[in-house]
Amino acid sequence: MIVTRMKTRNCGELNLNNIGEEVTLSGWASTIRDLGGILFVELRDRSGFFQIVANPQINPEVHKVLEHVRTEYVLTVKGKISRRPEETYNEKYPTGQVEMYPETIEILSESKVLPFVLDDENVSEDVRLKYRYLDLRREKMLSNLVLRHKIVQAVRNNLNNKDFLEVETPILIKTTPEGARDYLVPSRVQEGKFYALPQSPQIFKQLLMVGGIERYYQIAKCFRDEDLRADRQPEFTQIDMEMSFVEQKDVIKVVEDLIVDAFKAAGVEVKPPFTQITWQEAMDRFGSDKPDTRFGLELFDIGDIILESEFDIVKKTLQAGGIVRGIRIEGGAKFSRKDIDDITKLAMSFGAKALANIIYQEDGTPKSPVMKFVTEEQAKRIQDRAGAKAGDIIFFVADKPKLVYDIMGRLRLHFGKMLNLIDENKHALLWVVDFPMFEWSDEEGRYMAMHHPFTSPCLEDLDKLDSGDLGNVKSIAYDIVYNGTELGGGSVRIHSSEVQRKIFKALGLTEEEAAEKFGFMVNALQYGTPPHAGLAIGLDRLVALLARTESIRDVIAFPKNSGAKDLMSDAPGEATLQQLRELHLKSTARVNA
Repeated sequence: MIVTRMKTRNCGELNLNNIGEEVTLSGWASTIRDLGGILFVELRDRSGFFQIVANPQINPEVHKVLEHVRTEYVLTVKGKISRRPEETYNEKYPTGQVEMYPETIEILSESKVLPFVLDDENVSEDVRLKYRYLDLRREKMLSNLVLRHKIVQAVRNNLNNKDFLEVETPILIKTTPEGARDYLVPSRVQEGKFYALPQSPQIFKQLLMVGGIERYYQIAKCFRDEDLRADRQPEFTQIDMEMSFVEQKDVIKVVEDLIVDAFKAAGVEVKPPFTQITWQEAMDRFGSDKPDTRFGLELFDIGDIILESEFDIVKKTLQAGGIVRGIRIEGGAKFSRKDIDDITKLAMSFGAKALANIIYQEDGTPKSPVMKFVTEEQAKRIQDRAGAKAGDIIFFVADKPKLVYDIMGRLRLHFGKMLNLIDENKHALLWVVDFPMFEWSDEEGRYMAMHHPFTSPCLEDLDKLDSGDLGNVKSIAYDIVYNGTELGGGSVRIHSSEVQRKIFKALGLTEEEAAEKFGFMVNALQYGTPPHAGLAIGLDRLVALLARTESIRDVIAFPKNSGAKDLMSDAPGEATLQQLRELHLKSTARVNA
């Protein structure tokens, strides 16, 4: 029984208004039920579900075909829409009041038994990724990809209406220092030389500003060869933008308006302007430069009080440039000894050498091993500083600033989750501004750019570049944070070739190295470069957060697993000897084999 046209309507869009209308539907047989010889099939396409009924007394030919249909067969049916008997209404679907007794039916494609049940939420991720083309049929996956599409469309519409131009930048580029490890691509025609896949379009979008484009954006593919986790992929997508003749406040205004539209596409309403705090304030209050402000538990400083105490081991840490930060847990005096030991072990797993505590008992008196070093009066001052009451406990750590912030920031998140303090229905957006220009790397033994080497330092700190006071140089950089996750970041860029040379020098690059790595960028800055700034938002991360899923793999059509492998296509794979010869390469794996 051949149907001449495969589809005139979508399964999920039919309702009582369509009764009597003759339509052709196509889709997958989602479920099949046999009730006393009458067959009921839920036909599914991207739009939803629609019930098909085959009664052998009404249309034996259709019934005979449907007897051979199994789950996930692809069908085309033609017939008139009819009302279901009221007692059989299915409120689960918008189409639950209508159905079709097909006049004709055709099996377009048969299906083997699926390796997993589509609506089984306990299927392992590896199985889902191996059969991703089947996993995409799941309602949740379809919903995520539809949401991604809507957000991308909202972004494009927003920026198009602001006179931005969408411009593509190269995928095969020159490898550059700083940042994560590059993916390298060997050149066949340039023996011994390699392209790199871009970690971001950073240099090219700045060159577009030099070229007079003024307002650029791109839904850009980026690549980083780094250890993976739930919110990282070797290839990922970012919403990239750059603007000329703007300052930080201009970029923030454009991005806030963009965020409003992107969130609206997901059914979430947020209102600008968003809160702004400095990087130092974020670290001091929350121990993180991407703070989750949906709950309190803010950190506090008791270093000045400890310096007056007999707590010599902590005093030595402070005198060596360290800091001490504490956190108050309301009602924490009820923690058992085991609870406190477990919290201490957790802090030590974060890198703490020790985790001190003071319990303020129900009568208000402090109880702690540290009381042998701290007077009652000092303990009372610590209590006042923490805002602690009888029945509370405070924990504190002393060490190098970077380590203390990391430990206490992670402990704060642990307590927020443990004590159910996080409002999952809240949408907390804020800007973190005034980042340090440089951060010290113990591994490299030098200062490195906290963002990237094209970030502009604050003009009032330029003299510190010459004096070598790099630790106190601030940058005109800004991150946008949503519920404790960095959505994106950007900066005002350097548009002076002289300032750019100073930054390269501060990063330990010789003029020759800078010319080799960034020569074309430095040269471009000498030909009338406008002041410019930009920002990039992680699209995968944004969609995952708005879809309320833990992993960005759930919002990417064909992702890699945690081992950077595509289980479906079995990539990466081996190259043939002929391919290696053409690329002037030898495989150590083949040699060792």
